[in-house]
Amino acid sequence: MARQQNRYSALIEKIFVERYSEGATEFGFTREELEQAAQELAIKLPKNLGDVLYSFRFRNVLPEAIVATQPEGREWVIELAGRAVYKFSLVKINRILPQQDLEVIDIPDATPAIIRAYALDDEQALLAVVRYNRLIDTFLGLTTYSLQNHLRTTVKGMGQIEIDELYIGLDRYGCHTIIPVQAKGGKDQIGIVQVSQDIRYADAKFPGMRCRAIAAQFMDDSIVALFELVVQGDEIQVLQERHYRLVAANALSYTRRIAYRDEV
Repeated sequence: MARQQNRYSALIEKIFVERYSEGATEFGFTREELEQAAQELAIKLPKNLGDVLYSFRFRNVLPEAIVATQPEGREWVIELAGRAVYKFSLVKINRILPQQDLEVIDIPDATPAIIRAYALDDEQALLAVVRYNRLIDTFLGLTTYSLQNHLRTTVKGMGQIEIDELYIGLDRYGCHTIIPVQAKGGKDQIGIVQVSQDIRYADAKFPGMRCRAIAAQFMDDSIVALFELVVQGDEIQVLQERHYRLVAANALSYTRRIAYRDEV
């Protein structure tokens, strides 16, 4: 993995250095330039070329040579700018982390044991836990239905995107809500890139429908943090955050259930 990351870093650093000029706040590049950079560096490209960019957009930090050009309080992100077109954008440092002092709400665990046994990774496991325990319903106070997961689609002006899971919600008045959900496992952090593209997709595909963007993240002790997010300018704002711990049904005490009633 380290060797692969070194390849990826060398490629993205070359693209950045050749395009960057002091004072720039954004500039674009194409996927073809990655291929050309690989030839010049004698680097064997991965079969999935998109993974080079995906890794820096959502998983890994950018090379130090890129980070060193960031002004205080701002960071470079890679955004979609069209089909096979991308851009480096300088945005405010704005990562969302779960609050450590927030109350944890115990929920009876409805996840089938066989699903837990065969979940292939943290993201898949988290999406399954959220779905089987209807945590989106509990969090938003809506009746929701999973429409599609790992949705790959395109958005005009952005190109291809992937949404971890898409829900449709229904309130007591019969109004429909579109709910894109992103899942973060391990040490991954919630950033502006995926939230922005999820909202852009919802606005384009479901015009006029209310969009409520959600992020889910695993914490320690099998706690799931849920966030409702909006984007204002180049910042993410948290509208609400709740932490849920899944427990065996007989582990939820009567006293605690009554306490929840009194807190409403």
